[in-house]
Amino acid sequence: MEGQTDFSGWPPRIADFLFRSPRARSPSLLEVHILTTTRSKRWNGNIESLKADYLTGVITQMDTYGDRVQFALVTSGNGPRYQLTNSAGKKMAFDGNHHLHHPEEAEFAPGNSTGVFTLEQIKLAKVGGLKPARTMSTGTVKRASTTRAPSAATRAKDLVDSEKYEYFKANRSTLPDTIGEHSTEITAMMRAGMSAEQAFGEVLKKYF
Repeated sequence: MEGQTDFSGWPPRIADFLFRSPRARSPSLLEVHILTTTRSKRWNGNIESLKADYLTGVITQMDTYGDRVQFALVTSGNGPRYQLTNSAGKKMAFDGNHHLHHPEEAEFAPGNSTGVFTLEQIKLAKVGGLKPARTMSTGTVKRASTTRAPSAATRAKDLVDSEKYEYFKANRSTLPDTIGEHSTEITAMMRAGMSAEQAFGEVLKKYF
């Protein structure tokens, strides 16, 4: 219709709202943000405020994918998004429901995330025993300067986890949505000598 803005390129929910507007004008950035925003909200960074069930999920992922964690200062689902780092420096992010998450470029940058916590600190936080010392400027956790080199078993575990994740990431579009339910079984087969491709293939033949 002449005089009206073409909304064909907008998502249906937004286009319908704007088309029904008395002026049918081009939307402002603020309007688009309000209409497309998810149910994410800012979080204060205090891990002692997180629920035990949520931290149990974080601990489960840390046991598998990396023993250091940073939390984003935005919550989604049952808690904030978080990023794990293993001894090889590989990073993997999850949303508040513990599903794989592709973070925005600066999502875990200083000012947008907490400092780094160890697996032991998260376990303490779960039972209410963590009293981290934080700096006023960055909010990072003060830790002892001495670190232990990862054991051979830890390095082998990290190698398997890294290979498994790389295969999953490269083939995510063709894998079933529920493949993650068999992660432990895939890991066990890889530790027994299978490649990631072979282990995933066995699970696909067995369950799908």
